[in-house]
Amino acid sequence: MIGGLVKIGPTNTMSNLFKIEQSHQDYAELLQITDTHIFADEEERFDDIDTKASLNDVLNLARDNNWPVDALLATGDLVHDAKTIAYERLLEVFTSIKEPIFCLPGNHDSPILMHQLLNTKNVHTSKSIEIGSWLIIMLDTFLQNTHAGQLQQIELDLLDDLLGKNLDKHVLICLHHPPVEIGSEWMDIMRLNNPDEFFAVLDKYHHVKAVIWGHIHQEFNSERNGVRLMASPSTCVQFMPESGEYRRDDRAAGYRYLKLHTSGEIETYTLRLNEGTV
Repeated sequence: MIGGLVKIGPTNTMSNLFKIEQSHQDYAELLQITDTHIFADEEERFDDIDTKASLNDVLNLARDNNWPVDALLATGDLVHDAKTIAYERLLEVFTSIKEPIFCLPGNHDSPILMHQLLNTKNVHTSKSIEIGSWLIIMLDTFLQNTHAGQLQQIELDLLDDLLGKNLDKHVLICLHHPPVEIGSEWMDIMRLNNPDEFFAVLDKYHHVKAVIWGHIHQEFNSERNGVRLMASPSTCVQFMPESGEYRRDDRAAGYRYLKLHTSGEIETYTLRLNEGTV
């Protein structure tokens, strides 16, 4: 109910659609968190970073600056090693939040384990979320035995179907792998393998407003045919932009805030630890 508690529930089990009642009449507020890289072994570190502690720090930053929100979008590489215990450690953090969290897989994840384990309490692996005048589409780019990604035909068909059936909605598309080059050679060889097929679907429609992703552990902003293209900082280690090989960036972990207006306008920015507040 507007101004009340968020209500959430499936509206169509066949299409795995969830509907959220936004808390504000004129806009919805979301957070994107990505590349959380939770380990199965609590002693493991990612380039000396305790990824679970860093995730908690980022969420506390969000609580101080952008809370409450209508939902969180977790865009892949949720765990570093795809094991049950790693997802259980992730759930310890995610289920401490009352707001719904929608998850999609990255190259470090197991889509099978995610669907088995991450559909509990406030955590979901739904493919689409309706909130006010917006539809959010969560795509799976996981490709076995590689760090690159690919949209299988079933995902492309789902995307086309959802776009075609929701022409009255503004659309935000989420995936893990970047569909464009970002200017870092070592990352660009691990991007989405079939971006032309992806954009061929998007180019049939005019109500897609933005595409957001993770994977690259850095902020990225561009535009294509009026569609905003954006990536966000990781909640743990950051990668140096425009680097030919892996180099760690000293910038802090963070998240992306999105305000989706009923008009179709998007206000968005990233916020990082130790870099000031809103």
